[in-house]
Amino acid sequence: MKRTKKQFRNAFTLVEVMAVLIILGLLATVAVTNFMGKTDQAKVTTTKANLKVLNGQVLSFKMDTGRYPEEEEGLYALIEEPTDVEGWQPGGYLNSTELPVDGWGNDFIFQRDPESGKAFVIISYGADGEPEGEDYNADLYSTDAY
Repeated sequence: MKRTKKQFRNAFTLVEVMAVLIILGLLATVAVTNFMGKTDQAKVTTTKANLKVLNGQVLSFKMDTGRYPEEEEGLYALIEEPTDVEGWQPGGYLNSTELPVDGWGNDFIFQRDPESGKAFVIISYGADGEPEGEDYNADLYSTDAY
């Protein structure tokens, strides 16, 4: 018996399936890598914005009280009623009763008379929450946020 019609296959071979899976895996890797970079960049941007707000509110505190918060008071001076302020508004200098955190959920550090020669600095230690670091682990300072 002669075959006059060419036989058509109705399934994919294992090699074809593996090729498709490898291509999909590579595309997923590229997409996740790009997305993760954007997420980290958004955290840096959020942290810089919070540093600007906190810096401005510390300056407002200075204008009202004639002094900067002491290092022991830290940023809590912005939400707790200071004894030397007349007409204190509930919530203080922030629109919240809680201090903001950096983009990675870490508390900001308040220092008086830092090495930069400024009156104060507010610091985020970056993604790792530790001093020093590179890339997303780099420290962010309120003095650099402008």
